[in-house]
Order: sequence, then C-alpha cells, then structure tokens
Amino acid sequence: MKRRTFIQQTSALAGISALASNQSVASNNTAAEFPVVISTWKNEKANQAAWASLQKTGRALDAVEAGARIPEADPNDTSVGYGGFPDRDGNVTLDACIMDEKGNAGSVTFLQHIMHPISVARAVMEKTPHVMLSGEGALQFALSQGFKKENLLTETAKKAWIEWKKESKYEPKINIERHDTIGLLALGTKGEISGACTTSGLAFKMHGRVGDSPVIGAAVFCDDEVGGACATGLGEFVLKTLGSFLIVELMRNGRTPQQACEEAIMRIVKRYNYKEFQIGYLAMNKKGEYGAYAIQKGFNYTLTKAGITKVYESDYYMK
Repeated sequence: MKRRTFIQQTSALAGISALASNQSVASNNTAAEFPVVISTWKNEKANQAAWASLQKTGRALDAVEAGARIPEADPNDTSVGYGGFPDRDGNVTLDACIMDEKGNAGSVTFLQHIMHPISVARAVMEKTPHVMLSGEGALQFALSQGFKKENLLTETAKKAWIEWKKESKYEPKINIERHDTIGLLALGTKGEISGACTTSGLAFKMHGRVGDSPVIGAAVFCDDEVGGACATGLGEFVLKTLGSFLIVELMRNGRTPQQACEEAIMRIVKRYNYKEFQIGYLAMNKKGEYGAYAIQKGFNYTLTKAGITKVYESDYYMK
C-alpha cells in the first residue's frame, strides 16, 4: 500500500470513529473559519441577530450583545428579561454580564425595570471604572444612560406567579421548557472572542437572589489567548466551581473545548448531589473548535458559522 493511500484511509477511519462515538454533538474537531457564534439552548433568532451584527461591524462584542437582546425582549421567554418569571415577591429582577477580547468586563445584578440589561452591562464596562453595579444603583445608572423604565411583568408571568403562591413551593425545574439563561460566545472577523450572558434568574427565587449569570468567571469568561466559555443551569453550582474560568484555564493547559467542558462538569458531580439539577457548558477556542457538555440529557445549543444556523444536542454525564 502506498504511504499516501494509507494515510488517507487511516484519517477516514479516525473520522468515522469520532462521529460514531458522539452522534448527538456536532462535528467540532475541525477548525472553523471566522466568524462563529454559539449560544446555549435553542436560540436561532439570537444567533441570527449576532451573525447580522458581525456582517455589519465584524466585532464579536457587538455580536454577543445583539444576540442577547433578542430573548431579553421576547415576552414568551419566561427565563430572560421581559416576560421572565418573577421572584417570590412578584418582582422581575435581571442579571447580565459581558466580556470582550481585551479582558474588559461589565455586569449588572438585581436590576429591575430595564428591558436590556446586557446593554447596561456593556455601558458599565465602557463608561464606568467598575465591573459590576447592583440593584437601585444599577437602575440609576441605566436611567442616566438613556434606558427607559418599563414594566417587565407580563400577564402570563403574573398569572404563573399567582398560581405558584397557592403552595409557594420552591422547586427548580431541570431543562425548564428546554431553555433558561442564554449564554453566547462569538469569534469576530478578526478572530477575537467575546461572551455574554443574560437572565431573569430562577422562577420564584428569594427576593435578592443572584446566580452565576452576572459573575465574570462563572457564567462567562474570555481570554483572547485561549478562547471562551459560558454556562447555563442552576447557577449556584457554577458559582461554587467558577465553571467558565475553569474551562478556559483547562484549554490553556491543552484540553480541547470538549474535554474542558466535560472536566468542568466532573468537578460538580464529584462533590455535589447533582441528580436533581442541570448544568450545561459551552466552550470555544481561538481556532473556532467548540465543545458542549451537561449533567443531564436535554441541553442543546445553537451554532452559526458560514451563515448557517443549526441546533445540536449536547452530550451529557447521566446516562
């Protein structure tokens, strides 16, 4: 057999083997051309908005902000922004963060009455000396920047809250409606990476509760030398393990994005009673290679490259 033929056949067999071992996950071991957008859950419209932004400015930061704004303004999305289910006192409280390729970051927590917390988070990053603003202070800042105060509690969310109050039982749901927090990562046309995350948090949470979504290193982390990661699910456990930062550091030390996501999940399942909740991670390195992994079945993610947007099922631990 000629050497060239042997190499070609060996490469083909290796590719078939890799595909057979993980059919639910998109083929993610081939470097993608820039730009690329990836987001948690079934968020085609968010990805498409991010992609459209990339066609205009080419910048990853603009893309993740544009993508996050889509579910924030969707009254039918009960876990992000307008239409999000309230806390146990009937208040819609919002958390968001954003991070660019230079290590700059902005965040808001416990923000009320503002439709687009992700844009407020970007304003915190670009117009203040701080990283995080919270509560009334975040609201005052948003209003000073021209954001409008609005009622974000829809009639649907209000009715769900009233129904919940009959028993007032707090019980986080795994893969609630197959979406919750949206986390996004994007590689811009120059190959730079940025990330964002936005949420209205857990339905009927304690008033004042803040999860991982506004915390840099937990919900989102980007390093332009390595890549980025984002998280979704029950934020308390992402916070306890700083999952996104961990994933980026694992990639820095040689793990593939897929391997890094799997290791971050293992850090949780080795220490905590994981069977009653869900965590899902996404990661992407500077080559455009990506990975996805979750504790439970049911986590999906949306990928856009070359202008084509598709939803894929993530691999998971509990089988």
